[in-house]
Amino acid sequence: MAERAAFIGLGVMGYPMAGYLQQKGYETCVYNRTPAKADEWVGKYGGSSAATPREAAEGADFVMACVGNDDDLRSVVLGDDGALAGMKSGAIFVDHTTASADVARELAEVAAAKGVGFVDAPVSGGQAGAENGVLTVMCGGDQAVFDKAKPVIASYARACERLGDVGAGQLTKMVNQICIAGLVQGLSEALHFAEKAGLDGRAVIDVISKGAAQSWQMENRYETMIDDKFDFGFAVDWMRKDLGICLAQARTVGATLPVAGLVDQFYGDIQAMGGGRWDTSSLIRRLRKHQQSYE
Repeated sequence: MAERAAFIGLGVMGYPMAGYLQQKGYETCVYNRTPAKADEWVGKYGGSSAATPREAAEGADFVMACVGNDDDLRSVVLGDDGALAGMKSGAIFVDHTTASADVARELAEVAAAKGVGFVDAPVSGGQAGAENGVLTVMCGGDQAVFDKAKPVIASYARACERLGDVGAGQLTKMVNQICIAGLVQGLSEALHFAEKAGLDGRAVIDVISKGAAQSWQMENRYETMIDDKFDFGFAVDWMRKDLGICLAQARTVGATLPVAGLVDQFYGDIQAMGGGRWDTSSLIRRLRKHQQSYE
């Protein structure tokens, strides 16, 4: 008999991730705050939908979630209509939300009291990674629980690793976002400099991308940055949410994040320009605007 899964949250990431679960043979029931999105998903992939997270989770061996933030996560996990209320003992909850390590530990404790395993498993790879089933998943949780969940997560991931106990996945995602913040700002400054120096940006990247400056951001974002196109990808609003989590955690552990803090402020400038939904690579648009104000 096929294992049963539930997926809560059908945003740009969750929608294709849940699709892969269904396609890989897991009988998948989905829940989304907007029912029409869940109906659309069922029409495309099969499976079923439910009116509440609890109903979606009933009878499931694995329940996945990918929602917005800590409060969104609590709202779909806890309470009479929350997923945990419907989960059976021995089932496993896998949280793909980028959230705080604190909420992961909080929910894991509640889950354990019900005999439910918990893995915090934020992802990297963006919308394209979700659509192509090649996400990188960083996990925290008990080793035995992780070992059971890993083959299921592999339905939409090319890499899935346990980094430690509950919370370690979220902490690792923070490391990821701290890296990206500095990389995108550095790439923005480099391309802006190339423009002002009269260089052919594409030719420059063609050369330097073969050397030590190469990065995923460079390979995947330089052309759209040169063309000033940002109506896609990972939204600035979400990056600011993530950096807020990073900076709060840094205060807790005593880490110093001067560059991440500065880039967070720069993203605030992008929001003030009306770019909350622009891709994170839109940092270069801020530099162009500032340059124009000087000219």
